[in-house]
Parts: sequence; C-alpha cells; structure tokens
Amino acid sequence: MTEPIIRVEDLQVSFFGQGAWQTVVSGVSFDIAPRETLALVGESGSGKSVTALAMMRLLPENKARVAGRVVLGGRDLLAMPEPAMRDVRGNEIAMIFQEPMSSLNPALTIGDQISEVLVQHQRMSFHEARVETLRMLDRVRISAAARRFGEYPHQLSGGMRQRVMIAIALACRPKLLIADEPTTALDVTIQAQILALIEILRAEEDLAVLFITHDMGVVAEIADRTAVMTNGRVVEAGETAAVFRTPREAYTRALLSAVPELGSMHGRVLPARFALVDPETGKKDGVGETVAAPPAAETPLLRVRGLSARFDMSSGLFGRVTGRIHAAENVSFDLFAGETLALVGESGCGKSTSGRAIMRLTGAVSGRVELEGRDVLALKRAHLGFLRRRVQMIFQDPFSSLDPRMQVGAAIAEPMLVHGIASRKHAREKVAELLPRVGLDPAMAGRFPHEFSGGQRQRICIARALSLAPKLIIADEAVSALDMSIKAQVINLMLDLQRDLGLGYLFISHDMAVVERIAHRVAVMYLGEIVEIGPRAAIFENPQHPYTRRLLAAVPIPDPARKGMRQVIDETEVKNPVRPVDYVPPLREWRTVSPGHEVQVFGEECDEEHHP
Repeated sequence: MTEPIIRVEDLQVSFFGQGAWQTVVSGVSFDIAPRETLALVGESGSGKSVTALAMMRLLPENKARVAGRVVLGGRDLLAMPEPAMRDVRGNEIAMIFQEPMSSLNPALTIGDQISEVLVQHQRMSFHEARVETLRMLDRVRISAAARRFGEYPHQLSGGMRQRVMIAIALACRPKLLIADEPTTALDVTIQAQILALIEILRAEEDLAVLFITHDMGVVAEIADRTAVMTNGRVVEAGETAAVFRTPREAYTRALLSAVPELGSMHGRVLPARFALVDPETGKKDGVGETVAAPPAAETPLLRVRGLSARFDMSSGLFGRVTGRIHAAENVSFDLFAGETLALVGESGCGKSTSGRAIMRLTGAVSGRVELEGRDVLALKRAHLGFLRRRVQMIFQDPFSSLDPRMQVGAAIAEPMLVHGIASRKHAREKVAELLPRVGLDPAMAGRFPHEFSGGQRQRICIARALSLAPKLIIADEAVSALDMSIKAQVINLMLDLQRDLGLGYLFISHDMAVVERIAHRVAVMYLGEIVEIGPRAAIFENPQHPYTRRLLAAVPIPDPARKGMRQVIDETEVKNPVRPVDYVPPLREWRTVSPGHEVQVFGEECDEEHHP
C-alpha cells in the first residue's frame, strides 16, 4: 500500500471568544496518498478552511488552540518550531486561495511574485529564478510568458490570476497542494480550465491534493475520495463514487439533493423546484413539482429594443477618450408577466449592465425600454417612482445590500415609507406578513443583518423587494454567493413566489445548471450582445451558437462515473470589449432555428474578433 503524503489524526481547533474557548473543529482525521485528490466538502462554517489553516500552522497562536497530529514525511508539523515550519510552507505544502486578487501583491509584477518564492525557498539567483518562472508560466498554460512576466495582477483576467497563484504554489515542487475554494469566484468556463489544469499537474508532478469546496459537481469531477464536514466534524468519508451513489448520512443526502444537475430537466417544459432532503431527518421536502405556467398574454410586461450602454476609457494628462467599452450592444428581448427570462454569460459579457440600464442605474446611449407600454428611458428623474415601484432588483451580496445599522424590519419597511404607499403602522403590519412568506419568523424583524446567515439575508432582500408589490424582479447573480443547499432553498422560494404572485423575473446568472431549473426562456450574451435566445429546452437541448455550446460543455456534472470523460476544454479567453472611439458595431444577421429560438449568424461572414 502506498505511504500517504500526509496524515491528519484527531485534529482539534478552538478559538477564544466571549470569554471562553469555543471548539470549531473536532476529531478530524484523514490521509492523502501521492497523485490522489481528497475533497473536503461542506457548507460555509463547517470547518473546512479552518482545518487547512490549522494544518499549515497559519492560525494566530494567541487566538487559536490546535491539538492532534499532522504528519508529513514522518514529522509532526504541529510540534515543529516555527523556523522549520516556514521551510515546509511553500516547499513541501503549498496553498491556493479563493480570491487570487486579494492573494497577489498589486504593486509587484507577476514575474517578481513567482521569482520571490524561488529566491526565498530555493536560494536561486535572480537570473535562475526568472528562467524557472518563465517555465512555470508555460506549465500553467499562460501564453506569451515573457510578456506576461512584466504584467501586474490587474492586467490579467480572473482565470489568469488563478493560474499565477497555481504557478506560485507549485514553483518549489511541493508534495501537497491545498486548494481552498480555488474556482468559486470564477466563471464556469474558467473554472473548467482550472480544474483541468490541476488534474494535469497532479499527474505530472506526483502531487497530493486537498481540494476544499462546497460544490458537489466539482467534487464529482476532481476527487478520488470525499470527506463531508458539518459543524466541525467529518460525518462521512469514502470513495467519491460510493459517497454519491449510496450516501449514509442525512446531511450528505441533503447536500446532494441541492445540486442542480445539467440535463436533469430534459423533457420538461416548465421550471421545477428542488426536491430537497432535510439534513436532520433525511426526509424529502417536496417532490420537485413543476411550477405553474405563466399566464398567456399578448403584451409583454417588459419590452427591450436596441439597448446599448458604453463606458469611455480615458488616458493621458487631459483624460482624452481613447476607447469605449461596449458593455451592452443592441440588446433586445421581451419578458412576460409570470415568466423567467435568464440572461447568461461570463463576467464582462454585459448581462449586469443590461439589468442596471433597464433600472436606470446605468445610463444607456440608445434603445428603448418599455415597462407596461411606457418608455422608462424617457422618464424624467422626478417620475422614476413609476419604475422603482414596479421593478425591484436583488443583488449578489445580500450583506452589502443591507444597512448594518438598521434592523431588518426597518429595512423591509423603508421602500414603502419612501414611496409613501404605507403609514408606519401599515408598514410594520406588511413586514409581519412578508417575513413568513420568505420563510422567516416575524419576530426576527428586530434583529440586525449580521445576526443572520447568508441565505437568510438574501431572503430579507427578497422580502424588501416584495414590499412594493412589484411586477418584475431583476435578480443579478442573486444566488451565486450562496452554499448549494441555501441556493436551492432560495430558488424554491423564488419559484413559489412567482407561482403565487405572478412575478416576472429577469434572472442574471453565469450558472447554467441553475438556469436550466429556473428559467422559461434563456438569452445568451457574449461581448455585450445577445448571440442566442429561445425557450430553455431549445437552448439546452439544441444549442446553436459556439459560445452557448462552450458554456454548456464547461458545466461540472455531479456524477463520479463521468470523471475524466469531460470534453477537451476550450482555453480561449473572452475577448476584450474595449473598442476604438470610432468603432461602429456591424449589423448582425439572425437565423430562426425553431419557434422562438433564434441565433446570431456566425462564421466567416462575421467579424472574427466577435467569434468565440
């Protein structure tokens, strides 16, 4: 039997707070062999990241107590003096974190940051470090390595920054790579590239990998074994295929029931709720019933025609405009009452800009936006109350959307008071009605945002949006930052509210598996333009545009039996949307594939810079 690279035995971690020591990790044990990936999976607060930080001895000694054993090469890391441990970090164990921009020094070039590791740990000269850095940039598939060496982190895309973090981690050829949510902040296509890269490097470098995540789809794709954590304990562990096929614990079954699986909606016309498993009892909550069809209507609730939004790029001493970001270009669609239209694409494609332009939060340079037949782009500022009462927006981060000094009841009541549609007494009564509707106790109205979990805060934001009885809700990545089970609960809530209140949703997202479950129709955006639009089933079962197919091919499938069967990953980066000042967008041609399903014509007759 292969000797494990690392063995963790009965790891215990406690933090000091409120005058006492609080145990946050208890009795965690596992080992990882060479070329093996162990996934440590669980929701936020389960203790996954604390376990990794404790292994690396990165927790503050005056605030944390760590007990147990972490054995690497016959040495207990927890018993080593700090100077010896500094040699282990980077040399024998390396770590990559969730957000590369906050992990990289913005004042240093990426070449200097990789070279610094080699000079510090390998005692290389600066020339030797430069040569090795260029080799590492090639190893992590960063093209034009010599040019990239002198670039700064802000000049790279999110995916490229994460590749730089991997290059730094692997520069000294460590035995163990700890990857702490390395793909959570990335688009699905970039995530697929990073996962494929880690798999290749694991085989080529004989790496052991501890992969920390809350995404069961990623677990199925990359992990040989899986350990499921909750409340600081490992509640289930084993071969990944066995954990997925026959989970023993109710908590594991609950996690798996909340995973949106691409293709699970095949043959269904309408959206469907998640059939969630209760993590305590193991019983199913609902049966995943189909949501009612939207009422037939001849006139759309929202009609968008030719919407364009651009941002000037200035440079030089006098701030001369040298280019423009064509964030949204000639965006057109209809949205009916009781319907969900999903606007999908990668970061920078223009989907959020389109939503903000509809809300008049971002200026539009041209186009027409009709809400109930009224052009909202032509409204004077004094008349924007019409738009604000009928259209509400839910943002990605619920914590930054709420005033931390305001009780949540007051935050929900505030729109009603500002618009003068309710007295303070009536607003309090309305808050008491809205909180149960979004699954919260009315008694919680007196609490502050920091006293709630992320999922509860998003429910509060939904309640606040509902306070004005809107016709349309624009949900801008409203579930992207949530754990899988919380995400599924919020989606079920949104579907229930749509069924009961006839709400229209413009659902902005990059998560294609979630979109497949919630949307009636889908519009795919690329470089500021809609390139394909149609009924959800048509887009997912018969994608026509190469960019749509690329998005779908990158979605992780939560099925370990398909591990290693992924198609070849497209390494192409999304093109830069900055255009010359005098750039005139070409007229696009469209082809009708089936009723309601249209695709922008692509190929040699289209400009090459626009073709993914």
